Amino acid sequence: MSVDPSTMTDAEKTDHIRKTILEEGRALRRRHPWLEAHQNLIGASIMVVSLLGMIASGTLYVMNVIPWWLCIPVTAIFASLIHELEHDLIHLMYFKNRPWANNLMLAVGWLARASTVSPFVRRKLHLHHHKFSGTESDLEERGITNGERWGLRRLMMTGDNMLAVFLRPLTMQRAVRDYIRSQKPASRGEVHKMRIQQLLAYAPLGNLYYALFHGWVAAHVVLFSAQAIGSPIALSGELSSALSILNTFAVVYMLPSFLRTFCLHFISSNMHYYGDVEARNVMQQCQVLNPWWLLPMQVFCFNFGSTHAIHHFAVREPFYIRQWTAPKAHAVMRDMGVRFNDYGTFLRGNRFHRHANAGQQRTA
Repeated sequence: MSVDPSTMTDAEKTDHIRKTILEEGRALRRRHPWLEAHQNLIGASIMVVSLLGMIASGTLYVMNVIPWWLCIPVTAIFASLIHELEHDLIHLMYFKNRPWANNLMLAVGWLARASTVSPFVRRKLHLHHHKFSGTESDLEERGITNGERWGLRRLMMTGDNMLAVFLRPLTMQRAVRDYIRSQKPASRGEVHKMRIQQLLAYAPLGNLYYALFHGWVAAHVVLFSAQAIGSPIALSGELSSALSILNTFAVVYMLPSFLRTFCLHFISSNMHYYGDVEARNVMQQCQVLNPWWLLPMQVFCFNFGSTHAIHHFAVREPFYIRQWTAPKAHAVMRDMGVRFNDYGTFLRGNRFHRHANAGQQRTA
């Protein structure tokens, strides 16, 4: 049955897109019944293969079989698969009826990508994000720089979640406040509890990761600067050994995490809109961002820019199904008026309306 988008409301367009995507997913499963019959096994298998891939890549580097410039991207690609799994686990797409297995996979996935917020904290943030994407209480997207004007500061914050907090404390305080208010806490004690939860959102793994990462960066900046001014610093045997261990850890774990995080946050923060969108209006929440020149970044976030908008319309489709059904999904989304490759978002600070004035944007 043909439809005329010009006569439809955004809610009707959203419903039409959702039904089309879900029907394409059902048709895919009818052709390949194993996709539905073994969904839990598929998720667990991807987790195991990704973990083994990260371990193998790091081991080959330590054994001097592969160079650092190969170890870092290969490890980051495997880590990106784990990130997609975490996202699906948050939506209970695997082991819904076995919470212990779901939580175990979340915990193992966090251990593999400690640069991220705790998935047990993120679960509530992400479900809120779907309801209020792009509004001031969307703490998840605000935390990865969505809505900021582009410049050196945003570039620095894109790959470093701690800098994203420390370089704009007032902005993040407001975002946390707006998020907590949106949850309608019943008492001051509940408000206090939620504030503590957000304060400790990276504890303990994320805090340890960033302490080591920033320490490693600072050590090399000091050593390089001293060398550049003609006063090289001679490290003691213990410090030299410690730095050597940290260098290895950087290659096999920290730098892959940074690369994956930067690519994902660059694409996610620019494909989602912020600030002038209607709450719960999926048509205004995000665009499809898949130009050829972003392909290098898409490799490290599993084609996120091309397929994540599909997820906003059909939430319960696993990430590998979205990749499979993307051609049909993109066709109906384009017909209904979902934006594709709206590069103006980079100049508008991710505002949805094209007449948005950068000078009127609310930033820290």
